[in-house]
Amino acid sequence: MIEDLIVQGANFVWGTPLLIVLLGGGIFFAIYSRFLPFNYFRHSIDILRGKYDEKESAGQISHFEALSGHLAATIGMGNISGVAVAIATGGPGAIFWMWVSAFFGVATKFFTCSLAVMYRGKDSEGVMQGGPMYVIKEGLGKKYMPLAYFFAITCFFGMTPIFQTNQIVQVFNDVVMEPNGWLGQDAFMSNLIQGVLIAILVALVIFGGIKRIGAVAGKMVPFMVIVYVASVLYIMLLHYDQVLPTLGLIIIDAFTAQAAMGGAVGALIITGARRAAFSNEAGIGTAPMMHGAAKTNEPIREGLVAMIGPVVDTIIVCTMTGLAILITGVWQATESNGITLTAQAFESAMPGFGPYILVICVLTFAFTTLFGLAYYGRKAFAFMVGVKRSYLFSYWYIVLIIIGSISSLAVVVSFVDLVYGLMAFPTVISAVLLAPKVMEASKEYFKKMDTSA
Repeated sequence: MIEDLIVQGANFVWGTPLLIVLLGGGIFFAIYSRFLPFNYFRHSIDILRGKYDEKESAGQISHFEALSGHLAATIGMGNISGVAVAIATGGPGAIFWMWVSAFFGVATKFFTCSLAVMYRGKDSEGVMQGGPMYVIKEGLGKKYMPLAYFFAITCFFGMTPIFQTNQIVQVFNDVVMEPNGWLGQDAFMSNLIQGVLIAILVALVIFGGIKRIGAVAGKMVPFMVIVYVASVLYIMLLHYDQVLPTLGLIIIDAFTAQAAMGGAVGALIITGARRAAFSNEAGIGTAPMMHGAAKTNEPIREGLVAMIGPVVDTIIVCTMTGLAILITGVWQATESNGITLTAQAFESAMPGFGPYILVICVLTFAFTTLFGLAYYGRKAFAFMVGVKRSYLFSYWYIVLIIIGSISSLAVVVSFVDLVYGLMAFPTVISAVLLAPKVMEASKEYFKKMDTSA
């Protein structure tokens, strides 16, 4: 009975309510700002390159490390297996609605991450921190504190590694262990050993804190994004005659939903928006926690850096995955779903070695996601119990990694989905209430930038 309620609750939250909050919130931020931040993408790249780095400013990591750290936590299974799920369940048109959601997600990231710096608060040790719980506490005051604790609690449970660990073990078994006959009959012991190894590797990074997470992510994420995108570009080159027709199919199917949903465009929009939210998390609230640690005294500057996230994550990486699946035709030739469908696309275009390239990318993306989730969860836990006791979260997290390697995840994943989705409500509500403060700061900042240019 409880299991059914959890599954139904997750499906309900990730239906119309979250579509209204995430997509509706993004549309509000874009229109309210009159699309102002969209005019400053070139400036955001200059910030990312370090042109405006402020070494003596409050914060712990650079602009580049903040974006890389966040991308490390979002570029993962949502971009590779999640896109495959979207196509398998919704058809090619789901990709278009992922684009739409990401476009408005740019505005959401700008507002929520500007606020993360604008309303940084001090933790129990007196260190400056950012995130929706601090935005609510510092920006909205005591009467909104229940909303801040609601975010912290849902974040604590939502930032668990069970799903990512399970998928790391699964893809390694599918592509490496089973084809070579290495899995054997005792799959449990093999999975447990993999889980322990994953836990050790993750522990070496997360016990080093945000600076080590940012440094590792800054090195791993850009390289693996380049490798993954280059692999798909190779697939596109092999099927160059299918690229334009495939893009046309994506757009046409977005408004007909004939490929998989029998004309149910509304359901297709929800599918696309849900998968986009999982891939770039615009509005969920984790990005402000990472970008709130950036070394800067200019809130708008960090908002501009953060808005690059949905472009890289969804519009580039997710589109690459979608094109690989669609132009190779594997989505029509098999009933496979998730990571298996993506692997078949790579095998079709690059027989023999394609799946190995994919598994390397998947393992890197999944590991960096584990690093980022650990940081978010510990930060939420510290808000509730204090910094001195927050180290306990890391031990809890490491144990969950091992559990995830050997667990059946149907109900657990639904529970994580449920609380992860609930994080969006305090994040977007607080951002909407404080949106005038962002616009006031934006006008002043952009006026100063235009004058100096």
